[in-house]
Amino acid sequence: MTPTRSTLRIYDSAAREVRDFVPLVAGKASLYVCGLTVQSEPHVGHVRSGVNFDVLQRWLRHSGYETTFIRNVTDIDDKIVAKSEAAGRAWYEHAQIMHRELSKAYAALNVAPPTYEPLATGHIPEMLELIELLIERGHAYAAADGSGDVYFDVRSWKAYGELTGQAVEDMEAAADADPRGKRDPRDFALWKGAKPTEPATASWPSPWGRGRPGWHIECSAMAGKYLGPAFDIHGGGLDLRFPHHENEQAQSRAAGKPFAAYWMHNAWITTAGEKMSKSLGNSLTIPSVLQRFRGIELRYYLVSAHYRSHVEFSFDALEEAAVGFQRIEGFLARASAALGADQGWLATMPPEFTDAMNDDLGTPGAVAVLFDRVREGNTALAGNDTASVQRILGEVTLMLDVLGLNPADEAWGAPAGGDEKLHHAVDVLVKSLIDQRAAAREAKDWAAADAIRDQLKEAGVEIADSPSGPTWSVN
Repeated sequence: MTPTRSTLRIYDSAAREVRDFVPLVAGKASLYVCGLTVQSEPHVGHVRSGVNFDVLQRWLRHSGYETTFIRNVTDIDDKIVAKSEAAGRAWYEHAQIMHRELSKAYAALNVAPPTYEPLATGHIPEMLELIELLIERGHAYAAADGSGDVYFDVRSWKAYGELTGQAVEDMEAAADADPRGKRDPRDFALWKGAKPTEPATASWPSPWGRGRPGWHIECSAMAGKYLGPAFDIHGGGLDLRFPHHENEQAQSRAAGKPFAAYWMHNAWITTAGEKMSKSLGNSLTIPSVLQRFRGIELRYYLVSAHYRSHVEFSFDALEEAAVGFQRIEGFLARASAALGADQGWLATMPPEFTDAMNDDLGTPGAVAVLFDRVREGNTALAGNDTASVQRILGEVTLMLDVLGLNPADEAWGAPAGGDEKLHHAVDVLVKSLIDQRAAAREAKDWAAADAIRDQLKEAGVEIADSPSGPTWSVN
């Protein structure tokens, strides 16, 4: 199915150009995103991918595509084993604890659950089947050193390197297993033989002895199971292009499976110019950030940047984004209060918003359209133009739904039923006091202005002054 106003165009990392999105099956879209390795608490850099591809799946669905969205979880690998040993607990317990932390982080940012979220440990049979097929086709081999390792033979696949545009000779050696059993140092592990120093529970039986899967084979097996041999879009962070996605594509196509038609990669979040990562020690965990900002404000900060743009994280920038989003919330509250129960509308998506989203998921342009409508709505409110307020409130709500930023979404813990009226009433009363304070400040009656501020503070309401006007929040 083709979107009504303009065709969705996306930057395909494999083709290295923007292409029209043409699904393999008309009216349907299939999306696979590499999820996280649950070794420790997720940080802001991790959840960016979750937010970006959540916006994509929301837009695909809004555009009329019946969308199947798979996002996996890697719950066994070397890092998980090492982290669990350091924490003094079983690897599977550690992985489960960190998986719960990841789920809470996604929920805190209103990242909708995928159609299915497969675990690597639940798909060992599919991985073994794929490895055996690669061996049969002459693209993989068991190491001759008795280690139980199995490797993909990169020299056997002439197209190896096509995803990232590299020649095999220019690549560094694969560092995912002991190189002694490899025919070529760039061959990567499909299966890792069990080691006596590792927990016995961290291995499974295989034709080559007990062991566990290599990282890359996991996604090929899980994508194949749930989306079939060919699917539309494969997504993930830019850091996964090589070697992970290069290896995924090579082993899948070497097994005779077309695999992904499009590749999409979100850019990094950096601090001091470096990719935010645990290994660099510059990560900011989601719980720590949410102590200072609401989840909806953090999501707005992430959504406002284009998914392919690097973001230099700072709390000052996040504060500025939070103030900007509060202006949107202010319009929603004032419009809802002005309309009362008469909030019915037949809203349509603004064509400028549609064009921005169809231009490689151009969220910065989409957010600009959102603010244009909010400004128009504030003008309509000032002029008591009820019909325009109704229309604009509907348009703003539609746009916020697509971006996952609608404050009324139950995912944000929004009040329902009669509590919503109470929320609106409080908002009107607080804003009335803020207006009185502003009038007192303009008249240079500082004592009266301070008294109103102190009155609100006693009620748990904090006022923040900014160039765009005061905002309030409950502490």
